[in-house]
Amino acid sequence: MRKITFGGANSLDNFIARPDGGVDWLMWGDEAAEITKDYWPNVDTILMGRKTFEVALKSQKENEAGDSGDSHIKTYVFSRTKKFKRHKGVQVVSENAAEFVRDLKKQPGNEICLMGGGDFAKTLFEAGLIDEIGLNVHPVLLGCGVPLFLEMSRQINLELIEQQLFKNGCVFLRYRVLN
Repeated sequence: MRKITFGGANSLDNFIARPDGGVDWLMWGDEAAEITKDYWPNVDTILMGRKTFEVALKSQKENEAGDSGDSHIKTYVFSRTKKFKRHKGVQVVSENAAEFVRDLKKQPGNEICLMGGGDFAKTLFEAGLIDEIGLNVHPVLLGCGVPLFLEMSRQINLELIEQQLFKNGCVFLRYRVLN
């Protein structure tokens, strides 16, 4: 069965962005770049919710990136409320997310990356579909913003499988989801 990893960069107080979506507080470094470089060749599928996809589209337009995506990666965007114009390599899913992802995990392929904020991740955590969490925890307390983790209906137990202190003060943590 394919592995689903959730994570990204977050503040020590559980935020992935400021209330306005700003991420000017993120500290990129060589260690994070190395982890990212090692991770992406193992991924052939990206899952994201509507809000994350909208942020990605805005970022792409601002950077005038055009179609620079990796062609071997399939992206699924989950939205029950909004229709998007067609984007190469992107499929919008409006059906039950947990059922769709459960079936997707059973299909042949490489690892699956769950990108974005807590709304969509909460659905998959509660359905028992996320296998690992990888976090680049930044040494900052934002005080408010877009949370990485939302209140869940049950406890999720984890096992620490990797930790690394970066020169810039960030800490990378990787956990296996136990239940």
